[in-house]
Amino acid sequence: MKSMKPKLLIVDDDEEIRTQMKWALGRDYEILLAGDRVSALRAFNSARPMVVLLDLGLPPSPGTPEEGLKTLGDLLSADRLTKVIVITGQGEKAVALQAVGAGAYYFQCKPVEMDELQVMLARCFYIAQLEREYRDVQQGISGTAFEGILGAHPRMQAVFGAIRKVANSDASVLILGESGTGKEMVARAIHNQSAYKDGPFVAINCSAIPETLIESELFGHEKGAFTGAHAQRKGRIESAEGGTLFLDEVGEIPLLLQVKLLRFLQEQRIERVGGRQEIEVRTRVVAATNVDLTKAMAGGSFREDLFYRLAVVQINLPALRERDDDVLLLAQSFLQVFSTQCGKAGLTFAPAATQAIQRHTWPGNVRELQNRVRRAIIMSGGKRLTPQDLELSASPHTEPGTSLKDARDAVEREMVKQALRKHDGKISAAAAELEVSRPTFYELMDKLGVKRPE
Repeated sequence: MKSMKPKLLIVDDDEEIRTQMKWALGRDYEILLAGDRVSALRAFNSARPMVVLLDLGLPPSPGTPEEGLKTLGDLLSADRLTKVIVITGQGEKAVALQAVGAGAYYFQCKPVEMDELQVMLARCFYIAQLEREYRDVQQGISGTAFEGILGAHPRMQAVFGAIRKVANSDASVLILGESGTGKEMVARAIHNQSAYKDGPFVAINCSAIPETLIESELFGHEKGAFTGAHAQRKGRIESAEGGTLFLDEVGEIPLLLQVKLLRFLQEQRIERVGGRQEIEVRTRVVAATNVDLTKAMAGGSFREDLFYRLAVVQINLPALRERDDDVLLLAQSFLQVFSTQCGKAGLTFAPAATQAIQRHTWPGNVRELQNRVRRAIIMSGGKRLTPQDLELSASPHTEPGTSLKDARDAVEREMVKQALRKHDGKISAAAAELEVSRPTFYELMDKLGVKRPE
């Protein structure tokens, strides 16, 4: 029967060390062994493990790192998503940094502490699986589906399901969500999936237009209707004939104008400013807002009848901080797209950057993530984006110039804390998350100075 354990390739020229590693890690992983570069590549190409443990001292020159670095390059050339943890001797900081610069995910110093290695392996497999899920999602989605919206979280999958259902109707849709969550992308997806897809998609940000001009923007005006109206002009509603009208930040529409908008929604007819002729307009209306319209109605700034006319169907977009692992999927997507556009294909996130991305609360949501990644790619001069490139804070426990052990402790400390937060302080669940025993988890907490839950 085929093993369901994740595959781990261990490359070391010392047969005794390979055996010890296999014995120590075999319970959690399907172990593959190799003693040199040729056998390592053969095993890798055959089994395609997601993670590799690589000793840099390989024959024919085990006393130098050259053969190990060549092996690292060959592995990453075969699959750039492979996570390689290199094993280096004590005091070989320069070699470790060279390996990380060449694409290694992390490093472990000899002698290897098995508890620390198990934590790092769990993290590597977790990240590797996320990246592969993202790749699979990208390959499974056509170029036009959902206008490139990406989300594996159940709440986003529910949004996709709602788009499919509502697109086939003429019902008005109200999209609710914080700024930067992608409300216009959802509106465009509804348009592209609907019977109106061959018509125009006309968007207007109701909060960006002065109150004195928004009526003319929406409904158009006749020549001479007001000072400066030198010619007849169609409004956004009329321009959306046969297509979709997207009213972004609809909660900002002045109260008096809400009456006129309600009449259009009820009768599908408008009058231009200064005009007397009714014009029939057939268009699909999708609205969006990041304000609480329930409070606005209670305060008298938004009409209740207009709300119910707009919100025949409501779609609620979750904030990015509520979407768990989607933040890494999106970050990898933006990295791939923007690095290619900038002529820097092959850029990756450093482990510390991945940690920083997960820690950040993303008040600006997907838009903030997109902008930070794009700016980092433009400004970075290295092969890996760092927290500094993203203008995110690194772990508070990691300071420039610290030792390799301190850096490793900082990563492990943050992983332990994240596991405890995720499982509300439950030790058994947190230990299972990191794939270590309860006693080992307690030892890690004590060693790393993490306070035990009360």
